[in-house]
Amino acid sequence: MIDASALDEKPVLTGARIRLVPLAARHAADYHAATLDPEIRRLTGSHRDFTRAEIERWCGGAAARAGRLDLAVEDRESGRFLGDVALMDVDPDNGHATLRILLVAGATDRGLGSEAVRLLLGHAFDRVRLHRVQLEVFAYNHRARRAYERCGFTVEGRMRQALRWDGAWHDVLVMAVLRTEWADGAAREAGATV
Repeated sequence: MIDASALDEKPVLTGARIRLVPLAARHAADYHAATLDPEIRRLTGSHRDFTRAEIERWCGGAAARAGRLDLAVEDRESGRFLGDVALMDVDPDNGHATLRILLVAGATDRGLGSEAVRLLLGHAFDRVRLHRVQLEVFAYNHRARRAYERCGFTVEGRMRQALRWDGAWHDVLVMAVLRTEWADGAAREAGATV
């Protein structure tokens, strides 16, 4: 059985180069700028234009949201906002949840996303006691898929033509990692030096 109360605790998780902290209003300006970046929008499949006020409300209300965890990814030394990671759509009866991550321009290709995912998975499996964590990634996002695989995720399925982007249809891959896979160390150890 999961510990759903662990989702209401908003932890600070510290890695080698980053820390995950509760998403807050102070992250709103950088978060909003990220939502305007064309490449980030393509990689997240975001068609919607968010206003600064909407992002401020979202970030400002994150700590009060029950049953999910929204954390900002910050550079450990400078405190600079690098993105966010979330554990959401928690199904307490079946012990699973969905993971989502967004990194700002300039924070990719450095292993920071993998570090953030590993930190969140450690919390999800060890503290929340989830059985399974899943995510979705667009088939054209090869870099993210490889990073998720290094973190222990396995492709479980394909949603055919589930995203329309730039006039073309694209598949969405469903990936997941199980607590038993995480516990055996393979997902934790793979690429541990990021």
